[in-house]
Formats: sequence, structure tokens, C-alpha cells
Amino acid sequence: MQHGVILKTYNSFYYVKTNAKVTMCTLRGRFKKERFSLLVGDEVEYNITENGKGIIEKILPRRSMLQRPMIANIDQVIITFAAVSPDINTILIDRFLVLAEMSDLDIVICINKIDLADSEELKPILELYRSIGYCVITISAKMGVGIEELRNQLSGKISVFAGPSGAGKSTILNTVEEGLTLVTGQVSEKIGRGKHTTRFAELLPLSSGGFVVDTPGFSFTEFENVKKNELMYYFPEIAAVVHECKFNTCLHLKEPQCAVKQLVAEGRIQEQRYHSYTEILAEIQDKKKGF
Repeated sequence: MQHGVILKTYNSFYYVKTNAKVTMCTLRGRFKKERFSLLVGDEVEYNITENGKGIIEKILPRRSMLQRPMIANIDQVIITFAAVSPDINTILIDRFLVLAEMSDLDIVICINKIDLADSEELKPILELYRSIGYCVITISAKMGVGIEELRNQLSGKISVFAGPSGAGKSTILNTVEEGLTLVTGQVSEKIGRGKHTTRFAELLPLSSGGFVVDTPGFSFTEFENVKKNELMYYFPEIAAVVHECKFNTCLHLKEPQCAVKQLVAEGRIQEQRYHSYTEILAEIQDKKKGF
């Protein structure tokens, strides 16, 4: 049998890369009966049929899985935002960070369009996320600034680009890897966000080694699978001090002797991050109540 990785899926066909060759495959019937959801990034074993196509016989265990967008076996998430046009949104960054933290993957924050931004206004945002411990890369895909640093970060790894539409993900990938020619779109002046130029997730080989995944843009995120007493652990600076709260059931809202609220009051945990935490927590609690 052949061994390969799924580059993309389309209409129940799976395009599997083995070395330099890509084979269009179908899924063996028993997997369909089990309603197994095969994802981009899954490693599989397949047999070649007489017509040159393949039938997937075995699906190898996943090393990791990003929940949204759903991609298997990736090493890192490149959370991509524009500095301007549309304006950077820290609350939305925090929401994407929670989803990435849930998947227990390495996280890189990539800020594009820095050539259009006021560096003094952008500086506190960059310092905030770096102080938490996140790797933050600033680039301008249009001007070529920071692209070599991003290439080095991607080399030899399987990376997924995720973020809202309008951040320039397709433009970034076209700049990182010549020849991809991904379709790009303009940001709408009326609604302040970009059009979705990516229709489906696809794993793209890099000449420097590794793969990147271009995914459809998202303008919102949901947290159906997050439990209210687990959310705190997806904010690293909050997770680091929760053991100091008086009550082990503390949700860091109105409870007395809460270490998290004390650090927010002292400015050692940023108020903006705490606001993101309480906002997401309120959504989770509302959904549990059936609102």
C-alpha cells in the first residue's frame, strides 16, 4: 500500500500526496458506514486501482487536531490579523487564541499590513501578547517586510493559517511561496471586512519543507465545546495563578479572595484580556441555560 497525506477534499474525493505525486482517492465503504470524517492533514494508506485512482484502506492515528477550522496533524497555528484595513481587533484575537489553545498546538500571532499602521498605536498590542509568551511576527506581505522570518517559522512544519477574512492570508502565502497563486480579495469599504476568497481548506507544500493550510476566513468564533471551569486554562496568564484563589471552584467573577481579579486590579493581568475571558465565559453560561 501507498502512504500519503490528504492535501484537500472535494465532493467525497480525497487528494493524497505521496512524495511528488498526488492521487485522487475514494474512501473504503466501511469508513462511510462508520461516518468517519476524514480531514485535510490526515495520513492514510491506500491501494491503486486499475484506473490509476486510489482507495483509502487505512487511516493512521492523528497526532493533533484543530477544532475550527478542522485540520488534522498540524504542528502550529499562525493566527493572522491585519494591523489596519480592517483595524486590528484584540477581542477577536483572544477568541482565536482560545480555540488554538484548546488544540494544544504551538501558536504564532502574525500581524500583516504593518506598512499601513501607526507603529506607536500598534506597539502596546504587540507587547501585550509577547509578554504573555506568544511568538508575534509583524509583516507586510505587500512590501515583503518580515517574510523571511515567517518562512523560517514555517520551514519543516505543518502550519495552519487561521483568522478573519481581510487579514491577507492568501496574499501572505503567495508571497511566502512563489507559484501558489491563491485568489485574493479586497476589503469591503461598506462592511469593513474582506470577502472569503478561500472556498475550502487545502494543504499546500512548501519548497523549504513542510506544508501550510489555507482556510476559509472566519468573522466569528463559537465555543460549544468549552466548559466554563476549563476556559481559564486557555488564558495562560490566568491559568498561571488560578491555584492562588481561595476557592478551587473560582470562576474569577464575583468570588472573594480571587487572585486573578487582584492581579487585574494591580495591572499585572491586562484588563482587556480579562474582559475577553469574562465575555466568552458569559457566552458559555448563557448557552448552558438555553439562551
